[in-house]
Amino acid sequence: MHRAYRRAPLLGGGNKFVIILAANQGGGVMEWKGPREWAIERDSVKNKKKYAKKWGYNLEIVDMSTKKRYAHEWRESWEKVDTIRNCMRKYPKAQWFWWLDLNTFVMEPSYSLQRQVFNDLATNTYRDINLYNPLHISHPFNNSQLDPTSLSAVGDGKASSIDLIIPQDCAGFNLGSFFIRRSTWTDRLLDIWWDPVGYEQKHMEWEHKEQDALEHLYINQPWIRSHTAFIPQRKINSFPMGACGEHGEDKRVHYREADRDFVVNMAGCEWGRDCWGEMYNFRELSNKLNRTPWEKFKDGISDRIKAMKAKPEKKEGSS
Repeated sequence: MHRAYRRAPLLGGGNKFVIILAANQGGGVMEWKGPREWAIERDSVKNKKKYAKKWGYNLEIVDMSTKKRYAHEWRESWEKVDTIRNCMRKYPKAQWFWWLDLNTFVMEPSYSLQRQVFNDLATNTYRDINLYNPLHISHPFNNSQLDPTSLSAVGDGKASSIDLIIPQDCAGFNLGSFFIRRSTWTDRLLDIWWDPVGYEQKHMEWEHKEQDALEHLYINQPWIRSHTAFIPQRKINSFPMGACGEHGEDKRVHYREADRDFVVNMAGCEWGRDCWGEMYNFRELSNKLNRTPWEKFKDGISDRIKAMKAKPEKKEGSS
């Protein structure tokens, strides 16, 4: 009954949303998965299943094992576009699709997507990239031949024209957590984004693959900008201190417990950091922060008992 209410279009509206979780449940292709990799995947999948069930959202867990898309090349880490297109076919009634990388964790399951983002899309997003522009992209275009919407820093200014919502980290666009809406514009974007001709010409230059390709399209194509919105990173994609931490804590980027950030993304943890350690710590913190009053009461009693037992031990040690 609860799930049916959350999913109903006129009630909770959960069936309008699809969470796409990138996983590799069948094991590694380019490398073997060890116990820690399995543990990360297990915790991440469990976290998303619990969240989707609570709010009545659709959840698509996608096996991102490397696949040979074309006879002449391996298109590793370029599966996002193809996967999104397949999910749009599978869920024809859904409007918004939320991509999440495996190394993400929903810290606050009590936050619905409607509350966090979509009930007030105009306020929760921004169209003018100059508000936060780590890539130093020149915006808007300065070409008198373009239409007024393309020449405007905020497009047409209407929330209804937003089809792509992405956060930016300290280095530019971040596609570890982003939203894309079903629309004619999106169909066109997915076609261009996945275009094998562009891939062949640029894939050796694009270190971050699809992410760099999208940045390239945004920089060079006016029609991309008019339907793209940005969202403050900590709304849907907070980083731990280990990511973008070269210059210390950045309040625009890094997770803050006091603010109860929605989602944390352990981006880049495989490069010299401990992915499992970060996932475990954030999972335990989320459990602690979201305890019921009864659980808090029990934990308080337990802490007092531990403190009482510790006092005699200290006295014995001092004597």
